[in-house]
Amino acid sequence: MIDASSSPATITLGGGCFWCLEAVYEQVRGVLRVESGYANGHVPAPTYEQVCEGTTGHVEVVQVHYDPQQVSLRELLEVFFLIHDPTTLNRQGNDVGTQYRSGIYVISEEQRQTAQAVLAEVNAALAAEGRGVAVTELCPLTQYWPAEAYHQHYFAQHPQQGYCAYVVAPKVDKFRRSLSRLLKA
Repeated sequence: MIDASSSPATITLGGGCFWCLEAVYEQVRGVLRVESGYANGHVPAPTYEQVCEGTTGHVEVVQVHYDPQQVSLRELLEVFFLIHDPTTLNRQGNDVGTQYRSGIYVISEEQRQTAQAVLAEVNAALAAEGRGVAVTELCPLTQYWPAEAYHQHYFAQHPQQGYCAYVVAPKVDKFRRSLSRLLKA
């Protein structure tokens, strides 16, 4: 019998620009692969330009493929809520539009239950801090399309590019400082 907990797992997350999420998750212990893409829209195989118009319904996401023996979904969601602001509707910093919404896109009931529990904890913490509630959508993954090749591993290839230096790098640094226990060796 195969132990399902030892099989690679996948979670799809939207938290603003996919470059930020990808750059952080590529450094997380137990993450096998990260792919930037577009999810839950109504246009097949959308282009970046179409998604940026805000008319396709897609959200910029990363698919995180991970080994649950090394990192749990709960830990991956801890990273997720650390590196983006779940209280801003359709926005992360200067990135504005429905394609930048906060979302957890699940493929199983187990993922939904874990995400729901973590989201409740996040909302309790936000309320205690007087920061409102998370607007993070939690719904099934209904469609996923990989982003164009030039978006993959963008931060690793362009660390000095303006957006990377001023937006992505601080999120990477925040993760490295705050959750160093989850860093790849």
